Amino acid sequence: MLLTKDRLAAVLGVYMAFVFIQSLFYKFSNSAETQHIFGTLDAWAAGFGAAGLFAPTGLFSQYVIGGAELVASTLILAGTLAGGLRVLQGVGGIFGTAIMTGAIGFHLFTPLGVEVQGDGGTLFIMACGVWLSGVALLVMRRADILAVRLSL
Repeated sequence: MLLTKDRLAAVLGVYMAFVFIQSLFYKFSNSAETQHIFGTLDAWAAGFGAAGLFAPTGLFSQYVIGGAELVASTLILAGTLAGGLRVLQGVGGIFGTAIMTGAIGFHLFTPLGVEVQGDGGTLFIMACGVWLSGVALLVMRRADILAVRLSL
């Protein structure tokens, strides 16, 4: 079985969607791990006058980020399952890359750190894998995305 561009895009897309969807339980159930992550980020933001930014009702709350991850995974899966809508994989890749750019940045440049509560860096490594997958999807689907843009 050859690994064609469409098959590779499907594998990357399923990986991204899996990571995003499995994290929704933690974000939407307000798990202790989620409270730690977003609490740490909110305390960091409070240090420069933006308290509440990552709080449950904040602009970048776990619910907002989880909702964005749900949209990204829905777009990616729709583009994977409906062959004629490959552009959705690319759009989902854009969303996923943007979300993970933020996640990676917060791991690297805030007190959150690469290792979160003794996880050995697992969350950070998964974020990097999703980011790379999103960039790859974007590159693979760039012609589809540009075709929609040009037809508007």
